[in-house]
Formats: sequence, C-alpha cells, structure tokens
Amino acid sequence: MNDNHGDTFRVEDGILKVRYDQYKGDYNDRFGHLYYDRPYSYFHLSMEYHFVGEMHPGAPVFVEKNSGVMFHSEDPRKMLKEQNWPISVEMQFLGGINEGEPRPTGNMCSPGTDVVYQGKIDPRHCIKSTSKTYYGEQWVKADVIVYGDSLVKHIVNDKVVLEYTQPQIGRTGVVKGGRPEMEDKSGVLLKEGFIALQSEGQPVDFRNVRIKNLEGCKDPKAKNYKSYYVKSNDERCTY
Repeated sequence: MNDNHGDTFRVEDGILKVRYDQYKGDYNDRFGHLYYDRPYSYFHLSMEYHFVGEMHPGAPVFVEKNSGVMFHSEDPRKMLKEQNWPISVEMQFLGGINEGEPRPTGNMCSPGTDVVYQGKIDPRHCIKSTSKTYYGEQWVKADVIVYGDSLVKHIVNDKVVLEYTQPQIGRTGVVKGGRPEMEDKSGVLLKEGFIALQSEGQPVDFRNVRIKNLEGCKDPKAKNYKSYYVKSNDERCTY
C-alpha cells in the first residue's frame, strides 16, 4: 500500500500513464494496481486506453499489449504484500499483435472469482468478448456497467461485447500469496468492491476515466434525486 514503485503510475498532459523506465533489472513479477479510494456497488465506469512501446524486459509473455481494470476487488489494505492479483473481476484490455490473428478486447478474467455466463458458472479463467481486434496505438473506449451482484456489461467503443451475472468468490487458486481465509468464502456473491487499474509490465495510457454512481436517492422530491439511479438508497436523500 502507498508505494508507487518506480513512479509506475504518473499523470502527464492530462493522461494517466503506466511506465517502467525507472525499474532496475527485469520485471520480476512486480505487478501493481492503482486503486480508487472507496468501493462501489452499482456504477458505470468509462475510460479510454491505448498501448504504447514494448513490455518491460522479463515481464511474462502474456502481458504483451495486455492491461485491464479490476472491480468488485477486495480491500487493498487487507491484501498481503506478496499477493500477485487482488481477488476481483477484471475487464481485460488486449491489443492485436499479429495482423490477421483475432485478439478481442473487453474480455472477462476472474482472479479468485467466478461468474455465471449463459446460465451457468463458467470454468474458464477468461471469457472472450465479441469485440473486434484493435491494432497499434489507437485509443479504444471501454465501459463496464455493474449492477451489484447481478448483471455486468462490458462495452467497447459503445457496443456491448459481453454480459454475465452473479460475480462471486471462486477459484482462489489463481491468486497466489493471498489471505488463507478467503479460500473458505467460495460462492459468496460480490455485491461491491474496489476499482483498480492494472500494471503488469506493458506500458499503457488511460484518459477520460470517469465513474457514475448508479445507487442513490430515487425520490423525485429530493434535492439529490437522479433519474439514472438504478438502485434506490433513500438514506442518501436530502430535502
């Protein structure tokens, strides 16, 4: 916590950059995450990303043009130092590598979690989306809409590319170095959690990162009523 090793995450010219130029030696599995400081349950998260440059020497081959955003994550203040990934759900961002070889983006990956896809828990660690492949350094718009522990939608360039339901704690074996007590919570639905951008060894830029809370006061008489709220929370109403 609170260690931005090698100035990995930095903001320059209004762009949030993930870089490794200050790392010494090989990457050595120094995975990192930049967390927002509060959890969300019902929300719409939007951003643009693009990949730049080459992955850091020694980074695992699977991280080439690979990044993502984690949500419904466990609290980073409770994670152990050597834990490789947070128990969470990921909207994975991928870029095309070889011309003509499909490599869709906006996929779902599940470090320590499971989801229900097409009516049943899907055994795959990652579920591919229906997006097309994006090559080079073009900017790609990515949105994820989350309704608590029910529906999740992945959207790429304004097209829904993947939907699933019931995110839950599951195959914690994917996560190495995590808290042992989490292994006893398999099947517990994830109603809320923290949000984090990834650092896995591939330089990447993010811009226009925005979040809209979809839970709040739905009483039209209240001062803070919003028509776009999906879940009602009358305790937040002010008059």
